Amino acid sequence: MESWPPLHYESWKETVATLHMWTQIVGKIRLMQQPLVNHWWNVTLYPTSLGLTTSPMPYKSRSFEIAFDFVDQELQVDDSNGERFAFALEPMSVAAFYRRLMDGLRELNINVAIHTKPSEVADAIPFELDTAHCSYDGEYVQRWWRVLSRIARLCKRFRAPFLGKASPTHFFWGAFDLAQSLFSGRAAPPHPGGIPNIPDTVTREGYSHEVFSVGFWPGGHGLDAMLYAYIYPLADGFDREVVQPAAAGWNAALKEFVLPYEALRTSPDPDRDVLAFFTTTYRAAASCACWDRAALERPLSY
Repeated sequence: MESWPPLHYESWKETVATLHMWTQIVGKIRLMQQPLVNHWWNVTLYPTSLGLTTSPMPYKSRSFEIAFDFVDQELQVDDSNGERFAFALEPMSVAAFYRRLMDGLRELNINVAIHTKPSEVADAIPFELDTAHCSYDGEYVQRWWRVLSRIARLCKRFRAPFLGKASPTHFFWGAFDLAQSLFSGRAAPPHPGGIPNIPDTVTREGYSHEVFSVGFWPGGHGLDAMLYAYIYPLADGFDREVVQPAAAGWNAALKEFVLPYEALRTSPDPDRDVLAFFTTTYRAAASCACWDRAALERPLSY
């Protein structure tokens, strides 16, 4: 089983679109059950050894957890009373997935209402009406998961020497990306917003403080899978920095550095290149933005 398998976006874009909506449904359930945490960290999903999870969520006097198992291809719901509901991950519409999950929750006497319009996507179709997105290629989902899992492990290695505020390594279902963020400790100017189907107040909470983020995105909008690195607010000169590995470069449209996944997976040492990309972009961003690196970093080499 390849650790870094081929993952061209065009080969599974219909599955990406469907799975994106499925994760939004699960993520919006977590949003309704958890109190707001800075930068919306309360809504994210977390990588596990098998897939993605909400982690335990409170419901009245008990708790429950929803997990995607991409090994056995199941969606699983477990509660603290030992009850379980599960169904197979297979080709089905977003509307069918929504009904099966909500019906299953009701079987466990869990009644949760969510806002059913997808976030951060244009031309959003309410989940209960979406029969257009109905593809699920389990092989490609497992490929994506293996890549996501490996990069998540490397995100944690990258984050380890940082002493300042840092996010968990988590999965944002809005943009469908894995992210790891580091913070300078200073407030940031209000974000301009403008992200489809998400209030500007939500975006401004997410970017309320100076942040450097790295992560992995499977592609879309004419772009293939990639690793990314950006800083908000954009620091003067960051776009002109030289970073590693050689395949990485500045994307003016995205306003971030990107490392194409295909170049990464075909390199002699992908793990080394991921860490080089994360660390050199961080150094460039922190230096350009005048972060107090002496106070924010352990005396360990990146």
